[in-house]
Amino acid sequence: MIQVTPTIGINEHELQEEFMLASGPGGQNVNKVSTAVRLRFRVDSPSIPDAVRERLISLAQGRVSEGGVIVIEARRFRTQAANRRDALNRLIELIRQAAQEPKTHRKTKPTRGSKERRLKAKHRRAETKQQRKVTSDGVDG
Repeated sequence: MIQVTPTIGINEHELQEEFMLASGPGGQNVNKVSTAVRLRFRVDSPSIPDAVRERLISLAQGRVSEGGVIVIEARRFRTQAANRRDALNRLIELIRQAAQEPKTHRKTKPTRGSKERRLKAKHRRAETKQQRKVTSDGVDG
């Protein structure tokens, strides 16, 4: 059992790992050792609550397949074990972000002082423009 949050835990059998050749650094090993990891996790898992599932799908938009599977590829490190840890940590972090409920937005009203300051600034700007105005007799105001 992998504990994601105090209330959410994932069973190891719900994760599918696939190993493949990774591009990038690795020297002679790069063409013969499968170090890159592709981690798959079904979003409709019973260990994920419905509200968290909805947020998880919206957070991982580019990584969710049509079948509801999150696919995370890790090829940052040279060893398979490090890439496995990296992929798992990225999945856990994604689920933790989805588990946090978004704060509700409360509308606020401008304060009386801010309204007065705004109106004074508008008035000063209008006076400045008024002084630039050319009067009907052709003389600057």
